[in-house]
Amino acid sequence: MTTERSAAAPAPPEDVDHTVVAGALYVVATPIGNLGDLSPRACRILAGVDRIAAEDTRTSGLLLAHFGIQRPLVALHEHNEDRIAAELVRQLQAGQSLALISDAGTPLISDPGFALVRAARAAGVPAYAVPGPCAAVAALSVSGLPSDAFLFAGFLPPKQAARRAKLEQLGREPRTVIVYESSHRIADTLADLAAVLGPQRPVALSRELSKRFEESYSGTAAGLQAWQAADANRGRGEFVLLIGSAGQTADLAEGERVLRLLLRELPPSGAARLAAEITGAPRKALYAVALRLAGENGENKDNGDPD
Repeated sequence: MTTERSAAAPAPPEDVDHTVVAGALYVVATPIGNLGDLSPRACRILAGVDRIAAEDTRTSGLLLAHFGIQRPLVALHEHNEDRIAAELVRQLQAGQSLALISDAGTPLISDPGFALVRAARAAGVPAYAVPGPCAAVAALSVSGLPSDAFLFAGFLPPKQAARRAKLEQLGREPRTVIVYESSHRIADTLADLAAVLGPQRPVALSRELSKRFEESYSGTAAGLQAWQAADANRGRGEFVLLIGSAGQTADLAEGERVLRLLLRELPPSGAARLAAEITGAPRKALYAVALRLAGENGENKDNGDPD
């Protein structure tokens, strides 16, 4: 049996017109790993624009081919975007539509595209966001650290002296700090983090988000360093590192003290939940500590969810 929708009823989201606007720039988020995360709207926009500006045309070509999208590609990366942005804006002003994508995730978030978007806005070209995956936001959502206010700081400096200076600066932030890190620097960065901000600093880390070997950790700087060193595979992939505020360090230290007392009578999940309620320390961080302590004592780890 079918029913007709009243003409006065609001149209559902799938009925919204997705026609590409002539002369418009579309900033399109693409998957960070799982191809299923490319939205239907993103597919329609990418298939409908006149051209696609991509960070790496080879990488993006594989993505587009997977979805059966065949559009002309132009390379836009950190080495050429200042030079070609003006020409792309002229094409937009002439009525051509353009989509901007990066290798993965939301363009401009530690990826190229800022020069193009700035030039387009300055020229009065309409720009539309096509939202989707972003590794920084995804990692924050599962970190267990405060998410009401946060600072995204991109990549840390590659040299140790500059990296430690940057960590010291970021360590004074009252907000949760999010940074990206590469596989060949992650171990050194975690060592610097514990040395500069202290072993008890609340932190979280996600690697290979949305991919087959995705893993996340929430706990202390010292605990994270040990967790990463315990498995060689945890040094591989792409990383999002989150750093809690200095004010949370005292809460976590008190939370661990209470946790150790509660673990004498309760399983890890229950002890972590109650310790968090008593002290205000992050529950997921306490649960990670509880599991580690249970393992060190040779006890069975429970499968309870701290949430």
